[in-house]
This record gives sequence, structure tokens and C-alpha cells, in this order.
Amino acid sequence: MKNILTLLLFIVSIHCSAQDQKDEVMAVINQVFEAMRTNDSTLLKQSFTDNPNTFTAYINQEGKSILATGDFQRFVNAVGQPKEQVWNEPIWNEKVEIDGNLAQVWVDYAFYIDDQFSHCGVDAFHLINQDGAWKIFHLVDTRRRSDCVIPDDID
Repeated sequence: MKNILTLLLFIVSIHCSAQDQKDEVMAVINQVFEAMRTNDSTLLKQSFTDNPNTFTAYINQEGKSILATGDFQRFVNAVGQPKEQVWNEPIWNEKVEIDGNLAQVWVDYAFYIDDQFSHCGVDAFHLINQDGAWKIFHLVDTRRRSDCVIPDDID
């Protein structure tokens, strides 16, 4: 009986530890969207490694698949620009996978400028845990203006 209780406690502690790590990873992801909403480029940069790779995958008007390389500093500058509109990117269907110091996160999103819908897609993040802190080193998103299935509770 004692061995079974020890085993159960061990399993529970592993599960709790894994959930804690997933919560830590998602806190970094959510920080990106908070930075976008509040025009806080400092908060945004804190979420990323020094030289992250960013990309956008989309289908152009001719139906060709495109992978466009992003410019992280341009993104930082755009987020930090004072603006009257709020950039809001609610997310849902979060999928977090972790192995050691590597994590990946896949989320559906819709992007709004104030209350005006702009586009939707998927954000795919890769993060590294260095010195006890998760940081994004790779981000690719998809973008489309149609075929968006956005949950009713997403504003």
C-alpha cells in the first residue's frame, strides 16, 4: 500500500510540474499579446531571445504558397509606436508541448484593430528555456481574411 501511495504522489508531482511549465510558457505567449495591446515594446522584447526568427506563411492572390521572412525590429518598432487604435489578438485552442528546455506552442488567433476584424490564422512559437526563463526564438504565423472560425466568446 505504501508503494502505491508513493507512486501516486510521484505521478501527481510530475503532472503538476508539467502543468507549471506549460503555464510558464503560456505566460510568455500571453505577454506578447499584452505588449501588442498596450504598445509596450519593452515588454514585447522581454518575451524573445536577442535575435529571433519570424516568418509569415500565406497564400497570395495567385494561389501561390509564400513564406515571408519577418523583421523582428520592425515588429518591435510597430508595437511601440504610439497609436490611438488597440491591436488585439485573442487566442484559443492552445497546444503546448515541452521537452527539456524546448517548447512549442500552436494557437489559433484573430487579429483586430480596435473592434474591427483584420485577419485570422495560427501562431506557431518555439521557445527555449535559458537560465530558468522561457524565451521565444522562432515565430511563424499564417494569415487569412476568410474561412475564419472564431469562437463566439472571442472579441
